[in-house]
Amino acid sequence: MKKHIATAALLASALTANIGHACWWWEDCTYTKTKYPIVLAPGVLGFDKLVGFVDYWYQIPSGLTYSGGTVYTTSASALNSSEARGEQLLSQVQSILAISGAQKVNLIGHSHGGFSIRYVADAIPTKVASLTMVHSPVKGSPVADFVNNVVPAGTSQTLVASVSNAIMSIIDYLAGTNHPEDSLAALASLTTSGAAAFNATHSNGVPTTACGEGAYTANGIKNYSWNGTSSFTNALDPLDYFFGLTGLAGSEANDGLVGKCSSHFGKVIRDDYPHNHADAINQTFGVRGLFTPDPVDLYREHANRLKNAGV
Repeated sequence: MKKHIATAALLASALTANIGHACWWWEDCTYTKTKYPIVLAPGVLGFDKLVGFVDYWYQIPSGLTYSGGTVYTTSASALNSSEARGEQLLSQVQSILAISGAQKVNLIGHSHGGFSIRYVADAIPTKVASLTMVHSPVKGSPVADFVNNVVPAGTSQTLVASVSNAIMSIIDYLAGTNHPEDSLAALASLTTSGAAAFNATHSNGVPTTACGEGAYTANGIKNYSWNGTSSFTNALDPLDYFFGLTGLAGSEANDGLVGKCSSHFGKVIRDDYPHNHADAINQTFGVRGLFTPDPVDLYREHANRLKNAGV
């Protein structure tokens, strides 16, 4: 059963069920049945469901629950510091643990959500079974560096941040949440230097070499990551034009926002899927490049990986 956890103020009454058709008798109906629930943490924009029908994780929760998985989706500030978003996720995870009775959770974070789940893992390490970074800028994003360098500090950045915060507040409203927004804090967190500062405090699974792997298991927590290296994948997807442009900011192959090596964390499942940053969460409404892997299948395969690992 998929469940949704809303803002911290509404955690106690936030469960809603996801209705989907049952697994067919001839299929493996326990393929995605992990020992512990899966909790999905969003990146920038931070919503779970927008205006009641736009899912951040398009078809992914239902793909996991279809064959036995238990999944919770969460929300966060659209833009804020890694620490602020981490605290928001921590409150929701604690509620999930209390409501579900689970001893631990498997945390999966997309983009900036990867920082959130690492924050939670360090706050309550005995309650986290695994961490999975999906297209997460573990060592920072060149796009954040570019914006930080191009927009002058002071009045210009403050003005841009004010406009951005206002827009993000509208997204919060449409998502039915009420998280604080801080665009400048988000920008600082996602730069190379901001990510390095976060990594110094939250080092679990972070590679010690430029493009290596990190610890597969640390503090009893299993660590995984995957990424893509195609910024433009389908001309029919309006988001691709944005990622095609932002992808030019990076010097290495990237998904439009996150570089191949920057995404490495723990065991690297694969770092060159033909996906961009939005394809990673099956957006927009499942539009992706022809003959490319179905993102939903990647999450299903990973749930089975976690199941086989005993978590």
